Amino acid sequence: MVDNINRNPHPDFKVTEASRPDWDTSVHVRYTKTPDPEWKFGSGANNLGARTQSEAHIPIDPHEPGRPAGFNYKFLISSIVPRPIAFVSSRAADGSAVNLAPFSYFNMVNHDPPMFIVSVSGGLDRAKDTLRNIIETKECVINIISEQFLEAANSTSVNAPYGVSEWEVSGLTPVEDCHTVKCARVREAIVSIEAKLHNFQEFDSKANPGQKSGTLLVLEGTQFWVREDAINEEKNIVDPNVLRPISRLGGITYGRLTDLVELPRTKFDEDVGGIEGFNKIRSQNGENGEKSS
Repeated sequence: MVDNINRNPHPDFKVTEASRPDWDTSVHVRYTKTPDPEWKFGSGANNLGARTQSEAHIPIDPHEPGRPAGFNYKFLISSIVPRPIAFVSSRAADGSAVNLAPFSYFNMVNHDPPMFIVSVSGGLDRAKDTLRNIIETKECVINIISEQFLEAANSTSVNAPYGVSEWEVSGLTPVEDCHTVKCARVREAIVSIEAKLHNFQEFDSKANPGQKSGTLLVLEGTQFWVREDAINEEKNIVDPNVLRPISRLGGITYGRLTDLVELPRTKFDEDVGGIEGFNKIRSQNGENGEKSS
């Protein structure tokens, strides 16, 4: 179903792209203040939201009669943003074929052990290359996409037949030096993670009963790779100015990381003032959370 959705809203993308500004190579990751550095506990939204507080919301039933499942796909990928991208390298069990593909249904879900989820459209009965390979070999490499190979990474989403190597389509470099898996990592990636399949779960389609709409892969990270200039001395923090990660948004849109803000985690006793401070905030806002005039 998802494969049949037209994601490109432009009749001629190259014409549209030509009208846009060039990629700004002078932009670096920078830290700014928050929208309201003087924000106080109990204050609610900052001033950026003042103009929209009166706007009404509408409910959407994802399974209302006549609503195509593809509408839910478009809604979700344009609202759950930005999404990290798993650039997954896998290989056939017999080694006859290798695959490289991006997936934005992806995230980390635990650190001890390192656990990740990647979701692939469709079920095992019509498994795509990546899904078939991981189910058969129970391993892969997750690479993180950076600015310097955005176009190459995007090219691997090509609808090539099984056996056609996306490595060759992209021109990216496979490195066969992984310690715990037989898959190659992407040489151009700043960060790569060797991973083993922990378990998987197929999802039953509600729009098309009897069919599988997707498969969730739960993966355990077994080895990290990071470019030397991107990691600190303790080997626990990656520099965003070196990583320059790319994220996924709706349609055919990607995002780059430019502006960052830092906010310390709130401590109840020190910052809120403990129960006494909480009761004061509660009193100011009213028992039901409504601000007093």
